[in-house]
Amino acid sequence: MSALSPFDTYAAHYDAWFSQHQAVYQSELQALGRFIPAQGLGLEIGVGTGRFAAPLGVAMGVDPSAAMLAYACARGICVVQGRGEALPFRDAVFDYALLVTTLCFVRDVTALLAHTRRVLRPGGRVVIGFIDRNSALGQAYVKRQNESVFYRQATFRAAPVVGRQLANAGFRLTTWMQTLTRPLPQITAPEPARPGYGQGAFVVVAATAQGNPRLPTGPFSPA
Repeated sequence: MSALSPFDTYAAHYDAWFSQHQAVYQSELQALGRFIPAQGLGLEIGVGTGRFAAPLGVAMGVDPSAAMLAYACARGICVVQGRGEALPFRDAVFDYALLVTTLCFVRDVTALLAHTRRVLRPGGRVVIGFIDRNSALGQAYVKRQNESVFYRQATFRAAPVVGRQLANAGFRLTTWMQTLTRPLPQITAPEPARPGYGQGAFVVVAATAQGNPRLPTGPFSPA
């Protein structure tokens, strides 16, 4: 991940957003919750302040920001400081992995997904939630991203691109869901998730790890 300073400096501001936008937050949380296994050891990559890991019952979280991890720890998450592109865990440790709005802050998605695959047990699940670049909200974020301390250096990705990246990393896609089909100010109650993508701004994809992981070579590869 890059540009850690905004997340360290504005961790409280980031965390407060979820309290200020409860209907949007609950819409995202419910869409993700459909795919979190009831049992097994889970890891959230890019756990942030633990706003998703804690209510979804994900036991562990990794993030490069110490300030964000302090919030996650206070919410009962076992935290480790580190980058998703070089996860500090042994192979085949976790039953599932969760990533929420993490993809847009990662420079090397290939390395991220390769390490995600590496730390999952055979048949493990990855659940990814992200803002679809092709949605109206995604386009609004792209146009105004220089105005945001968090999104200034983000790279928003379209759902088909994320699907191809997962397949190339050795995952079998199983399900797509979407929510937030209206402008955020109009969402005053949690919005039910719908199958597929293309209408909702927040997209969730679930996929299963297949075969043996192949780690890329490059700056984020293990030494």
